[in-house]
Amino acid sequence: MSRLIPISQIADIPPVYQDTHIHALLAYHNFNRPFDDFMQAPLLIGMCMDHRKRLRIPANFAYIIRTGGANLQNNEFQVSYALAVGGVNSIALIGHSNCGMVNLNAKKEQFVNGLVERTGWKRNLAEDHFMHFAPMFEIGNAVDFVLSEAQRLRNRYPGILVAPMFYRVEDNLLYLIEADPTVA
Repeated sequence: MSRLIPISQIADIPPVYQDTHIHALLAYHNFNRPFDDFMQAPLLIGMCMDHRKRLRIPANFAYIIRTGGANLQNNEFQVSYALAVGGVNSIALIGHSNCGMVNLNAKKEQFVNGLVERTGWKRNLAEDHFMHFAPMFEIGNAVDFVLSEAQRLRNRYPGILVAPMFYRVEDNLLYLIEADPTVA
């Protein structure tokens, strides 16, 4: 987690995000900045569906897409809608610590047994379901995934500010993620 940039004071926010809605998100969540009024959401937040994360943001501030691992690849139409129709000008992509989409194969038996015991699925159907979808949703390392997904979104929507972020469930704070300078 050495690539996480702690935001413990407003001055920690890098210049690229100063006076943007990413700056406002960090100020609302990490510093309890008083809420502004919004009539239209200027920000799209892509974050994991995990129940342990709750952002402190004002009403009408953001469209939020929650999906396993903050993986927006299968939600691209919704992203495009928020940008084209919703008027969003920034995307905060937020991964988190202890994400269940990391190392999915280690959870195969738990997943299969849960479907069999809780839903009445037949074991072979539950196994097939896991084997079909797990490769699509496995994110590997959460920090690396958020960086790669942020780069994918930047390439897809070059006029939109995309901020790779991380939510540590241990302290409930948002961090920025520093890209690996050795990767082009």
